[in-house]
Amino acid sequence: MIKQFLHKGIRAFYETGSKEFAMSQMFNPPHPGETLREDVLPALNLSVTEAAKELGINRVTLSRVLSGKAGISIDLALRLEAWLGTSAESWLKGQLSYDMWQARRTARPAIIRKNPAPTAA
Repeated sequence: MIKQFLHKGIRAFYETGSKEFAMSQMFNPPHPGETLREDVLPALNLSVTEAAKELGINRVTLSRVLSGKAGISIDLALRLEAWLGTSAESWLKGQLSYDMWQARRTARPAIIRKNPAPTAA
């Protein structure tokens, strides 16, 4: 489903619904900061400084999210919801999908259960 939002007289679009589920199953999902950097800010014709000011956050903080060096926090997701009219949950789901994909690519030590779960009789 394509969601339309109006920001400072500029009509922009954000895909929700099925894309949220698809992102959780996606091969190497994008960092949500990439979506902001590549799609949202250009659609709104805003610089990082202008967007940060409108969101009420530090420019460096937003820049770190846009570059993928920091994640979408609950606070930022709520700010994006208020700013764009999109759901905070969609931003958090995108961040979770990205984080899970990255974590699954990282080697982990073997986990050995000391007390195995009881088997059904």
